[in-house]
Amino acid sequence: MAIARKHAGNAVQRNRLKRLARESFRHHQERLEGLDLVVMSRPAASQASNADLLASLSRHWQRLRKQCAPSPSS
Repeated sequence: MAIARKHAGNAVQRNRLKRLARESFRHHQERLEGLDLVVMSRPAASQASNADLLASLSRHWQRLRKQCAPSPSS
């Protein structure tokens, strides 16, 4: 996992973003089995609170599950 230096200025901010992404993925891992994911950050992410980031990641995981769910055959 890599967070661009221009998105999070120092190592502390980059490591926090990576740690939160890993933690969120671990909590949703069972429902995301079989997917290879790439998490990309935005510059505003380094200024967001941990709760906001975790909530945003949770919404992204839910959207991915819906998009990748097999459609019922008719």
